[in-house]
Amino acid sequence: MTDPQSFAVDCPSRLLFDQIADKWSMMVLTVLDRGPLRFNAIKRLLEGVSQKALTQCLRRLERNGLVSRRVLPLSPVAVEYEITELGRSLQEPFKALYAWTLRHFTAVESARAHFDQRALTA
Repeated sequence: MTDPQSFAVDCPSRLLFDQIADKWSMMVLTVLDRGPLRFNAIKRLLEGVSQKALTQCLRRLERNGLVSRRVLPLSPVAVEYEITELGRSLQEPFKALYAWTLRHFTAVESARAHFDQRALTA
């Protein structure tokens, strides 16, 4: 097996990282932390997500064991998604990342402005 620190193209950890660290996955897991939700409820909470992107994201999360999918015997049939214990184990690092974002947002904005100003004068 490839050293996970090498970020080799064929490293399985790289693929998993790609699948859990994208913005929609992080947001879906965050909204599901409150409890099970139907597809349209998730979509309403995630402004800007397309139906296709959300469907693909939920499938990836389900495949990776982070979300469970349950068909509700209603008319019409409905589907509910719920975060699994494995998915819940990501909440602490996600919350830490979000806290870092809030804590350093001003510094990042300043760095962006500095970069953009340099790019204009170059």
